[in-house]
This record gives sequence, structure tokens and C-alpha cells, in this order.
Amino acid sequence: MDAHVEFDPPEVLRDSIKCFWYDRIEVGEHESSFEVQPDGYAELIFYFGSGCSLAHHGRLQPLPSPFMMGLLNQPAVFYTKNSLEIIGIRCFPWTIFDLLGLPSGQDGVRIVEHPIARLQSTLDECIHTGNIAEAVNHLNQYFLDARSQVAVDSTLFKAGVAMREANGTLPVSDVAAAAHATVRTLERKFRQSSGYTVKDVSGLIRFEQVRNHLWLHPDANLAGLAHELGYTDQSHLSREFKRYSGTTPAAFARKARKQAVNYDFVAFTKD
Repeated sequence: MDAHVEFDPPEVLRDSIKCFWYDRIEVGEHESSFEVQPDGYAELIFYFGSGCSLAHHGRLQPLPSPFMMGLLNQPAVFYTKNSLEIIGIRCFPWTIFDLLGLPSGQDGVRIVEHPIARLQSTLDECIHTGNIAEAVNHLNQYFLDARSQVAVDSTLFKAGVAMREANGTLPVSDVAAAAHATVRTLERKFRQSSGYTVKDVSGLIRFEQVRNHLWLHPDANLAGLAHELGYTDQSHLSREFKRYSGTTPAAFARKARKQAVNYDFVAFTKD
């Protein structure tokens, strides 16, 4: 049986980290795939149990734990067997690289060498004893220490809040106004911090809203959803949805009907 739990970060980390989360995936003794859909976050992923591989250019690439999953512009397909347990740190894409002291980039799934990997054995012990909360506490402490060494850019923070509150629908000029910055300054800072433009990230945030809504409400009216989220029309929504997901909204909704879930986390879908 799969399980998903989310943990809010301490107040001081909330300008950098959206949440910590735990997931358990049971797939049986034969290697099976699960798909991760794009959204507007970057994640650091620790896993425990069976190995985890990424489908890459027709081959399976084994992944170390932890690995980073930056912004995706298309689904990523992972493979595992038996039981896989995961602890993820979901970060805002304009903060994760500074928080970890890494250069920004558009690598999607990214293998990194980083001191945080030293937590693997400690977290593994917590997972083995079923103490998920203790594992999250260790990560909290690590990031509290890291956050104390980083000056989060208030311009990026204000821009990020505005983009999230508007579900990715704000024009770049309005995001810049909310951040009290010029468009040129904001775009430069976004590229430096995340490797992406404001428009790139806004597009993913808006797609994320559509994806989440269809997963929870697969019979939703697409024309109404397009209007609500600022798409030109239903065709515009469908084109953008297929661009990021590789499938149409209708096909995604059909899959959602077959895979009813009881939580709001919808990035993982299994074959």
C-alpha cells in the first residue's frame, strides 16, 4: 500500500522550502515504472529500499541517493521494484541552488555530489525503524544551518509569492511590479538563481494547477478551467498541457479516474 505524508518546514525556512514529504511506493517483485509530472518546484530526493533508475535516451541510468530533480519540462520516468521509500525536500526553484550552494542550471534530473549526502545513513536508520518524523527533523536541522548562511533575495521572494498567489497567471511586468523591480532586473536574477525565466516558471506553475485540478476533479470543464487560469481558450490550455505532460487533458483525466487517491500529491503516477 502506498503512503504519502507532508511536513511543513519551520517558519524561518518557508521562504526557501515549500515542504518535506515522505512517500512509500509498492510495485511488486518485477521492475515497474512510475512517472513524475512537471510542476513549479525543484526537489532533493532521498530514497531507501530498492534501487531507483531513470529512463534516459532509451537506457536505464541508476541514480544515487540523494539526487536533485530540478524543474522538468516533460515527464520523467523512473524504475524500481519491490518497495521504495522516498523523502523529498520540495523547494522553490529560485532558492534551491543558493540554499545548497550549487550553480543553477536546467538539468532536470541531476546527480550532485554534496555534503548533504552524509545524511543518507542517518535517514536510512530512521526509515528502517519507521520514524519518519525523526528523519524530517534531521533534515530540518540541516537546512536551518544552511539557511543561516544564505541571504535570500527579497526581490525573488516577493516575485515568487506573487507568482504562486496568482497560480502563474501574472504577466512578467506585473510580477516585476510586485517585486518592486524592473523586468530586466527580475529576469536577470531569476536566470541566475534558477536557470529559468519568470515566464518559464509561471508556465509550470499554471500547468501544475491544471494537472492538480484534473487529478482531483477529472470531470472538470476544460473551457471553464482555461478561463479561470488565464489561458486564451481551451485549445491554448490543451496545447500547453500536452507540451509539459506529453498527453492531452482528456487522456490525463481518464487516467485520474482509474487511479483515485486520497491526498493532494499528484506528481507520481504509476503504470
